[in-house]
Amino acid sequence: MASHGESTLAIVAAIIGNLIIAVIKFIAAILTGSSAMISEGIHSVVDTGNGLLLLLGLKDARRPADAAHPFGYGKSLYFWTNIVAISIFGIGGGMSVYEGITYISSITPSTELGDPTVAYVVLAIALMVESASFSIAVRAFLRVRGDMKTWQFIKRSKDPALYAVVFEDSAAIMGLIFAFLGIFLGHLFHNPYMDGLASIAIGLLLMSVAWFLASRTKGLLMGEGVGPEELTDIRRRVESDPAVEKAGSILTMYMGPRDLIINMGVCFVAGTTDRQMHDSIHRIETDLSNAYPETKRVYIEAETLAHVTNDADPQG
Repeated sequence: MASHGESTLAIVAAIIGNLIIAVIKFIAAILTGSSAMISEGIHSVVDTGNGLLLLLGLKDARRPADAAHPFGYGKSLYFWTNIVAISIFGIGGGMSVYEGITYISSITPSTELGDPTVAYVVLAIALMVESASFSIAVRAFLRVRGDMKTWQFIKRSKDPALYAVVFEDSAAIMGLIFAFLGIFLGHLFHNPYMDGLASIAIGLLLMSVAWFLASRTKGLLMGEGVGPEELTDIRRRVESDPAVEKAGSILTMYMGPRDLIINMGVCFVAGTTDRQMHDSIHRIETDLSNAYPETKRVYIEAETLAHVTNDADPQG
C-alpha cells in the first residue's frame, strides 16, 4: 500500500508544476489567440485545484475516529478523489470542448493565425516542467507498486491519490502534444480549424481520465473489500487455527487506504471452552494483522456448523 508520504510528495510536485505552467500558458494564449493554449491553461488550473483537493483528502483521512465517525475519516480521500474526477470532467474537459467548438464556430475566411513562436516556447517550457512532475510521480508510483503489474496494482490499490497524479500528469503531457500538433498543423496547412480541433481533443482526453478516476473511486466509496485471492487467504488462515472447524461468511471493507475491517462467522470445534475460544480469536486477530497490516478491526462471531455451511459468502 502507498504511504501518505509517497502520495503527498507526488501531489505537491504536481501542484507547483501546474501552477507555474498555468500562468505561462495563459500568457501565451493572450499573445497568440490560440484556442488550444486556452484549453491547456484551463487544464493546468484545474490540475492545480485538483492537487489541493487531494491534499485536503489526505489530511482529512488522517483525522482520528470520534463519536460522530466511529470508524474514522479514511473515506474522505475517496470522496475528494471523486470530486477531482468531476472537476476534470466538467471544468477541464467540458470547458476545453466548449472553447474548441466556440473557436471553430467563430472562424471566418478572414481569420488569421497569430505568430506561433511564443506558443512553441511556452509548450517547450511546460513540457519540461510537466516531465519533471511526471518523473517524481512515476518514481513514487513504481516504489509502491514493486513487482506487481501496473494495472493489477491500480485495481488492488486502495489509495487513489498516487495514481490519480500519474494519470493527470500523463494527460497533461498528451495535452501538450495535442496543442502543439493543433498549432503546428494549423500553420503548416494554413487551417485555423486544427487549433480548435486540438482544443476539443484535449477536452475529450480529460473526460477520459475523469471517467477512469470516477469509476475507480465509485467502488471504494461503496465499500470495496479485499480481492478474491486475499479473501481465500484470509479463510485459509482462519480455518488453519486448531480451534476452528469452519469459517462462514467473511465480509471485508476498506474504510480508507490503510483501514481494513474484517467481519466473519466462525464455527469452533465441538467442546471448545470459552478460554480456548478467546485464545483462538486472539491468534486469528494477530495473524490477520500481521499478514494485512492495514487491518484495524477484526470482528468474529461464534456460529453453528449448519449456519456457517449454509451461509453463502457474498465475496466469493
